[in-house]
Amino acid sequence: MLHEYREEITVLKQENAHFAKIFDRHNELDQMAKDADEGRGQMSDVELEKIKKEKLILKDEALMIIAKYKKAQK
Repeated sequence: MLHEYREEITVLKQENAHFAKIFDRHNELDQMAKDADEGRGQMSDVELEKIKKEKLILKDEALMIIAKYKKAQK
């Protein structure tokens, strides 16, 4: 997730427990979705849609935290 912000993510994961939590949760959900898409996990379409929506919410939140961090660094 958000590969273009690797440096910021590394710092934020160490300094911001909430960011680390949402980042890890996003990765967990991403793996679940990939497993379902590739037939390694059983999940209904409704469950998969819920996972994808939660991923988007977490990604948006992570982006806001990254933007705030970057602004503070200037």
